[in-house]
Amino acid sequence: MMEYNLFIILIGFMAGFGIAYWMKGKIIAKKVKAAERETARILDDAKRKSITLIKEAELEVKDKLLKMKAEFDADTKETRSELKKKERRIIQKEESIDRKLDQFERREREISRKEKKLLKMEEEVELKVNKYTELIEEQKSQLEKISGLTAEQAKELLIRAMENEARYEGAKLIKRIENETKEQADKKAKKIMATAIQRYAGDFVAERTVSVVQLPNDEMKGRIIGREGRNIRALEAATGIDLIIDDTPEAVILSGFNPVRREVARVALTRLISDGRIHPARIEDVVKKVGKEIDATIKEAGEQAAFDLGVHGIHNELVKYIGRLKFRTSYAQNVLQHSIEVGVLSGIMASELGLNAKLAKRMGLLHDIGKAIDHEVEGQHAIIGSKLAKKFGETPKIVHAIAAHHEDIPPNSVYALLIQAADGLSGARPGARKELLENYIKRLEDLEKIANSFKGIANTYAIQAGRELRVIVESDIISDEEATLLSRDISKRIEESLTFPGQIKVTVIRETRAVEYANK
Repeated sequence: MMEYNLFIILIGFMAGFGIAYWMKGKIIAKKVKAAERETARILDDAKRKSITLIKEAELEVKDKLLKMKAEFDADTKETRSELKKKERRIIQKEESIDRKLDQFERREREISRKEKKLLKMEEEVELKVNKYTELIEEQKSQLEKISGLTAEQAKELLIRAMENEARYEGAKLIKRIENETKEQADKKAKKIMATAIQRYAGDFVAERTVSVVQLPNDEMKGRIIGREGRNIRALEAATGIDLIIDDTPEAVILSGFNPVRREVARVALTRLISDGRIHPARIEDVVKKVGKEIDATIKEAGEQAAFDLGVHGIHNELVKYIGRLKFRTSYAQNVLQHSIEVGVLSGIMASELGLNAKLAKRMGLLHDIGKAIDHEVEGQHAIIGSKLAKKFGETPKIVHAIAAHHEDIPPNSVYALLIQAADGLSGARPGARKELLENYIKRLEDLEKIANSFKGIANTYAIQAGRELRVIVESDIISDEEATLLSRDISKRIEESLTFPGQIKVTVIRETRAVEYANK
């Protein structure tokens, strides 16, 4: 029974194995068929895609071929056009060359014809020359027989006559040149002086022979006088200046010919008044201190003047004398300022003449140095100044120019004449001296008044010391043509109304302005 069961189990196992194997075969067969179908599908897709790619490639190739053909046709067309243009240019050049060859041939034929003509003319001229030579020789022989002179004698006589005539003409020419030279020299000198005047204009300094010290009140006069006049005597003794205390309200007058001492007295008195302590001991102390300060100021002024003119190497004592001119006036003109002016003007004129400008400036600065001590030494300030310059080592040229600038001795150099001219210019220019200032200002006012009397005048300016009048007109009233007539009318009115040296330039200015503002 047991064996039977084992057999049954074995048969069941074998049947199960067979069924499983069969099922496996079925499954494998299905998978194989599915794989075959997928493979067939993939192959079909690949074929379709390959056909599509081939068609696309063929289309792309065709497009490229068409583009290349079009580009080739365009390049070919352009090349053909360029070749045609070159061909036309070559044909034109050939035609031009042909024309030039024809012209050259015609010119060559013309030149050949002219050469033959010239040869013929040369032969004729040669024949005439020979004939004229024979006639001249025959005339010479006849002249020698008639005059009784040989050819050499006649030449000598003719040369003498020509020489005398040349001498006469030469003398006339020399005289004319001398006259022209004098006129030109006069014009050149005036031009140089005018240039110097225009390039320099100094400040006006009024002449002061007295100094006025303002007081805070009239009671201060009694304190300045002091008990029994001790203070005023001490101040006059210390400064050497007279104090005038009169009825002038709140003022004391300092009188003296020495400008340096007068300045010391003015400054000292001003300090005493502000300090309030006025007594003889204090007066002496303040005057000494102010004297030292003024000495320093004098030296500084001299050094500054020399520096401004670029003049170096002047002796220290001479620099101090130059500084003292700051407190010296002549005809209402400050002498130091005048000396600087003369130095500048001399330098300008020397430059115009090609001379040593620095030397001329040095002479101009020192020309009035004698005025620093002319109240202490007798004699003309030019001679005093030359001796002073010589004492402190200035060159003979400078010493002579100082001495000769007022004709105290005859000038013997161009520089001396330059200093004379510059000195005259500085003293005579409008506004330099008080007596000329009022007339000068009045003339400027008269010029502007005459111009303003015309219609359409906006502004008027008298410039260049009254040598030019600039008139600005209103553009909506005066036209360009009327401006020309206006300048002529103003000039005629000035000539009729005023008396003046030289000439006055009238410039009428008309302008139109357009103005606009950008707002934001």
